[in-house]
Formats: sequence, C-alpha cells, structure tokens
Amino acid sequence: MALVASWKSGITLFFLALITGCSSTYLPNATVHNSLTTSVNNYQYLIGPNDSVTIFVWRNPELSGSFIVRPDGKISTSLVEDVAVSGKTPTQLAREMESILSKYIRDPVVTVSVTNFVGPYSEQIRVIGAAANPQAISYREYMTLLDLMIAVGGLTEFADGNAAKLVRVSNGTQLTYDLRLDDLIRDGNIAANVDMLPGDVVIIPEAWF
Repeated sequence: MALVASWKSGITLFFLALITGCSSTYLPNATVHNSLTTSVNNYQYLIGPNDSVTIFVWRNPELSGSFIVRPDGKISTSLVEDVAVSGKTPTQLAREMESILSKYIRDPVVTVSVTNFVGPYSEQIRVIGAAANPQAISYREYMTLLDLMIAVGGLTEFADGNAAKLVRVSNGTQLTYDLRLDDLIRDGNIAANVDMLPGDVVIIPEAWF
C-alpha cells in the first residue's frame, strides 16, 4: 500500500511540475458592446437569443411564421437560412427581410413582432455582490435603480449600500458612478434614485466590520 501511495504521489508531483513549468496564457478582455440606448428617452428594444420573433409577409402567408432566435443570434426561415437577427430592432429586421425577400418575390412588405422578451446580454443589467438575489435583469423602459433593487430583492444584511458602484459604458469608454443604496432602500431617500440604462452593471460590496 505504501508503494502505491508513493507512486500516486510521484505522478501528482510530476503533473504539478509540468503545469508549473508551462508559461501562463491570458485570455483577451471581453468585448464591450454599446447599447443603442444612450438616454432614457431613446430606448430601443434589441432582439436577442431565445426571443420569439414573428415575421409577417403581406400576401405571402407561406413565408410568414414564428421563429425562436438561436443561441448564435440567428433564425432560419423557409427561404433563407441563418439570418442574423440578434442586436437589431424589430424595424431593422423587417427592412432587412424585405431586402432579402425581394430576390424571390416582388415588393415584399414585412412586419416583425417580438414576444418572450429576453434581449442580448449587452442590453441586460447585472447586479453582483451583496444583493439578496444577484442576477441579470432584462432592461425595461424608464427602469430606475429602485426598480432594479426591487427585482433583485434588495440588499443583504451585510451590504455596504452607500459604497456601491454603477459601471456604464458610453461611446466605448467605461465610466464608474457612486450609488447610495443605503440611503435609497434603508432610509427611503428617493433623491438617491437614478435612471438605469441597458448594459449597466451594479456592484454592491459588503461592509468591513
């Protein structure tokens, strides 16, 4: 038994030496995607994976139908395979489908509607850290910080809400803002409420005692 244990230990040390001897390789930073929404007054919903898209082609019911957006952001229609739809507004997709279908039918008129709203990851708001239920939330028009905190169940007992940060990407630049979640949630100070935008990240640290 001692011989077996010694052999296993030797194998383990051998592989650890191999791993230690290899040079470390780091992955590139995640790609930052800007939202089309730059203020609360110009929100545009963008189609994302798992959305249900209904494409209606006027006077051509055989070309119409409902489609689930695949994880790769594409759909396959009866005439065209692999149509990229993720990251587009329903209106943009409708005009693109008219251009595609014009190769097969004369003067197509297309309407696109969306159900089962999920949206692309770049449009979701993420709450991480000391929230009761940290998660990604699909953005809704005129969503505020208070709406977001209600959706994630508020703060944990040990959260340092007034040290929370909002990370937002604007024109390719990452900006960081201070948040006052304790004032907003625990003290009811509505002046601490702020507007949210698609792609925002809220980071809530724990207090140091």
